[in-house]
Amino acid sequence: MQGTVSGLVASYGYVVLFFLVGLESLGIPLPGETALVTAAAFAALGHLSIYGVVTTAVAAAVIGDNGGYWIGRKGGIALVRRYGRFLHLNEAHLERARHFFGRHGPPTVFIGRFIALLRTWTAVLAGAARMPYGRFMLYNALGAACWAGAVGALGYVFGRNLPRLEHYMGQASLAAALLVALVAGLWLGWRWFERNRTSLVTRTARFARGEYLGLHLTLGLVISLAGLWVFAGVTEDVIHHDPLTQFDVALLDWLHARATATGYAVFNAISLLGSPVTLTILALAVALLLAARRELIVLAGWLAAFAGGGLLDVVLKLVIRRPRPPGAAAFLQHFSWSFPSGHAMASLIGYGMLAYVLTLLWIHRRSAQIAVVLGAALLIIAIGFSRLYLGVHYFSDVVGGYAAGVLWLSACVSGLEVARGWRAGLPSAAPSKAP
Repeated sequence: MQGTVSGLVASYGYVVLFFLVGLESLGIPLPGETALVTAAAFAALGHLSIYGVVTTAVAAAVIGDNGGYWIGRKGGIALVRRYGRFLHLNEAHLERARHFFGRHGPPTVFIGRFIALLRTWTAVLAGAARMPYGRFMLYNALGAACWAGAVGALGYVFGRNLPRLEHYMGQASLAAALLVALVAGLWLGWRWFERNRTSLVTRTARFARGEYLGLHLTLGLVISLAGLWVFAGVTEDVIHHDPLTQFDVALLDWLHARATATGYAVFNAISLLGSPVTLTILALAVALLLAARRELIVLAGWLAAFAGGGLLDVVLKLVIRRPRPPGAAAFLQHFSWSFPSGHAMASLIGYGMLAYVLTLLWIHRRSAQIAVVLGAALLIIAIGFSRLYLGVHYFSDVVGGYAAGVLWLSACVSGLEVARGWRAGLPSAAPSKAP
């Protein structure tokens, strides 16, 4: 079986990578970045060439973005007139986009390559805004090369089991403290931003006088780097069997000694809320509702979050290959690797996105929004703890799943917020001058 998979990867890996990255760049929301990480990991295992992977990704990104650019340039006005009502777009929005790309096109094209969802639409928007083709090509090629090199290198390092990663977190207490600090920081940062959104948009010169884009790119990048830092530190401890893995075993033994039949029944039910079946049903139900309401931008981000998260979980498990705890087979229907916890990652992405969509589209009262966010957080924590109680994951598996989930969720939400800002007519075409 393993030989068959290796042969398929060697035969079709470059083709699949080219189509996923190219179609994503063309404007179709597919997990191109996750495909690049997967291909780079297979390159580290000897099934592909890392140079071939990076070259294929660069070529696919440039070609796809060129197609998206000319689709927007030749058909932008016609597409808006025909389909704009479904996305709440009109010709005035294109005029604003034209002014924006005239002033800030190069950094937008370059940085947009690193942001989920924005990566899908930047070329189309640049074409519709009639950004000069030569300037677009230059920064598009630079962004594609830097993106493919950086993401490919990350996947390749994970494929080699991170042998040279510095020791960021050696103690379980530090890992737990970082996780708590990250969750608290995200919550406090979200509340602070909601209270100060107007003043930030209108007064902060750093974000170019009212431009919505810079703030979300910055916040998304900071949160993503925090998630990556936590994930890298925990992964290094798991691979090198550092003190965190000793804490894993001690906590598992402590919980097992105090487990009861009733506890197993309760936490098995909670664990099912984070299962692939439950989250697939949730993803499809909300997707149908968003399609019925013609919230197509949110729908694209919603589907990208679930699809990319699922693929990321599979890739990380195959790369790390950590065995399950002893006795885990009693609660598992099929074999899979232990690190990171798929339930922890998927529940954070799924219920985090659900809370975001609910507070964005349907729940606008502040107290109700807070209740939704807290409820989602408690459910996510409960699902993670259920995996520990049942003995199917170690503590570091759950922490790693949360960190990877935060990384992907922040990228998706940042991309969605930027895309919604464009749809709403932000950034403005002619910022007002200070008196």
